[in-house]
Amino acid sequence: MSDTRKPRILIIYTGGTIGMIENPDTHALQPFDFSHLIDNVPKIKMLDYHIDNIQFTPIDSSDMGPEGWNDIATAISENYNDYDGFVVLHGTDTMAYTASALSFMLGNLHKPVIITGSQLPIGEVRTDGEENLITALQIAAATTFNGDPMVQEVAILFENYLWRGNRATKKSADNFNAFKSHNYPELAKIGLGIHFAEKALWRPTEKKPLSVNTQMDRGVMLLDLHPGMTQPILHHLLNTPGIKGIVMRTYGAGNAPTSRWFIEEIAQAISRGIVIVNVTQCVNGGVHARRYVSGDILANAGVISGHDMTSEAAITKLMYLFGLGLTPSAVSTRFNTDICGEVTL
Repeated sequence: MSDTRKPRILIIYTGGTIGMIENPDTHALQPFDFSHLIDNVPKIKMLDYHIDNIQFTPIDSSDMGPEGWNDIATAISENYNDYDGFVVLHGTDTMAYTASALSFMLGNLHKPVIITGSQLPIGEVRTDGEENLITALQIAAATTFNGDPMVQEVAILFENYLWRGNRATKKSADNFNAFKSHNYPELAKIGLGIHFAEKALWRPTEKKPLSVNTQMDRGVMLLDLHPGMTQPILHHLLNTPGIKGIVMRTYGAGNAPTSRWFIEEIAQAISRGIVIVNVTQCVNGGVHARRYVSGDILANAGVISGHDMTSEAAITKLMYLFGLGLTPSAVSTRFNTDICGEVTL
């Protein structure tokens, strides 16, 4: 096979456990350079792909945020026409946030952006990093019968499953199968082979040039309800300076206290132009705003249903929409649309 026919894959290395090494003195994990990663996975050469890499300054994913998302999205945009697919190596802790953010930032995406990492450093004897990296590369290179990319979205590959990025959440700090999509099926199952669930894969209705928006508004926050929350605390949170949008994690199918003071605080925040989205604290299912009285009261106060979205997708969707410069009313309207497969309406 000539070099021009080989799949061209770009690896973007941001850090995380997959690229860490143990400090011989403290035994703590610390970032290492990208050459260490490749040296420990000689099997990559057996893939017969053309693989290049971009290495950012390695960081723990706890430090990942809009600046890092900007760097990743920009790197993909600048190299979009030169590669068939992209593999992003990332720490697991905030991987679902990054995957969700990139799914919104990379508009009209028609190529695979596969995010992966590991629970153990790639230099360890029993690491999951080697298998995850190789499988991610294979998925990034996979094509349909007519030669189109099999995956045309941002996805998370971990151990036995490929998940839609904006549907996944980290479920375990210990297990190799660290991620799960509770409200959407897997995009692929990995066993002896890679078996794609083609009906679950995102397919845009029309093909347009890649459109990248890197302006993610930070004026948002998550608000977890809990029994015993007081009015002064809620009032303080809802009046946080600079807040434009709030993802409120409620009970069950979208329920919250029915106390008059609670509803009044929520209604007053919305009247000030704050967009409040209702998502459930449960890992399965979603918000059914009109099922119970308490949820119905929230909806009547102007709270938007997040349906079955993950918290990670909801918060990054708000950041994206406000980053477009939309008014609160426009954000509320746009939030109730499915942009890239993040919600079931």
